[in-house]
Amino acid sequence: MPLASLWIVFAAYLLGSIPTGYLLIRVFRKQDIRTVGSGNIGATNVLRSGGKGLGAATFALDTLKGAAAVLLGALVAAPLLPGVPQRNVEALAALCAVLGHIFPVWLHFRGGKGVATGFGVFLVAAPPAALAAIAVFFVVTAITRYVSLASILGAASFPVFAWLMTRGERPAFFIAVQAAVALLIIVKHHPNIRRLLDGTENRIGASKTA
Repeated sequence: MPLASLWIVFAAYLLGSIPTGYLLIRVFRKQDIRTVGSGNIGATNVLRSGGKGLGAATFALDTLKGAAAVLLGALVAAPLLPGVPQRNVEALAALCAVLGHIFPVWLHFRGGKGVATGFGVFLVAAPPAALAAIAVFFVVTAITRYVSLASILGAASFPVFAWLMTRGERPAFFIAVQAAVALLIIVKHHPNIRRLLDGTENRIGASKTA
């Protein structure tokens, strides 16, 4: 692997690993989000534990850090990796940013589920598909009030939308990363999947853990 690729991996992972939900709750509520609600550092648990404003800020910042990682990859692709398709470099940055969010070094590799960061990386790498997938998320949330189900279906729909809606070259690695990120997000929701199957999952607005 070229040295430039290692720098991209390192920078994208560090951007993704910024624990925004943890930091916001620590600063504004003087709490450790990992001891509140479900213990997850993502936007849903912050929303339930810290209020709508902090939840929205967490989602926005997690999206932004994912987008920034892919923009960084796009910026350095041509000068540092001229022989590599730009979409592959963006995909590498996308994967590392999501891995950073899910497994942040700062929190002993126990992070969030990757939904907002996944949206952010693909908002840059495959904008129409990302917007279509987030539309699925909002529609499912509105109908069922299950954020977890909306996240799972939104993630699952993204590779399909990307295949159908992405214009131009679609390198194999680019497509593989889309599927890998979607699978990571779904796997991270395994406790929610069990509760959905058991009928014990909490709907949005409930005070119990999610």
